[in-house]
Amino acid sequence: MAENQLVNDCLHRRGGALLFMAPEWSETERAVPCQIVDVFALQVVTGFTRDPQGKLLLEAHPSVAAGRSWSLAKAAQLAQLDARPERWVVLQRNNRAWGLFWAGGGLHRCRQELLETSQSPALSSAIVPVTPEAVLRLVLNLDVEDTSSAKTFQANEPPAAVGAPGVLKAVLWTSVAWLAVLALTAAGFLGVLREQDRKLELLLERLPAPAADR
Repeated sequence: MAENQLVNDCLHRRGGALLFMAPEWSETERAVPCQIVDVFALQVVTGFTRDPQGKLLLEAHPSVAAGRSWSLAKAAQLAQLDARPERWVVLQRNNRAWGLFWAGGGLHRCRQELLETSQSPALSSAIVPVTPEAVLRLVLNLDVEDTSSAKTFQANEPPAAVGAPGVLKAVLWTSVAWLAVLALTAAGFLGVLREQDRKLELLLERLPAPAADR
């Protein structure tokens, strides 16, 4: 129950973009680093291009290591202006937000939110099942392709790092995610213990006092 409440506290809206932020995030923080995630195809945005009509098209890759980071304001703008805005979630690059999203139920909650608010019938058929194996492949993909190209990134936006640095980054973020899961599990366990202690104290208070020795 506490975990579900934490996940709900992470959901926000900025314009037409869905945000998943750390529970302690404040609306005044607009420059925090974020990624853009396709929650239905389980992919992370690597850059963007434009179609012949000039419409913005985000490009994604099934590897966290290949994903780009933007400020919250920029990421929300890109997600909102894309031709398929109902696919994207802006995910804060924060240890707690990252753990709650990938391993704490946030991904599933974001899918529900977008399905409920979207008018596109194609979303349901595009869902990739969320399994531990699928998420592990996403956050620890050692076969990262070089997705940078002249048409994908604007001149002032360098491509994402790939190769060995990308692998190290993936390992780091994977470790952070599992540490976040362990922290949440430990917090829940401690909460249960505290609740049991409180009930025991109430029970002891209600017991009749022993008769005094005569």
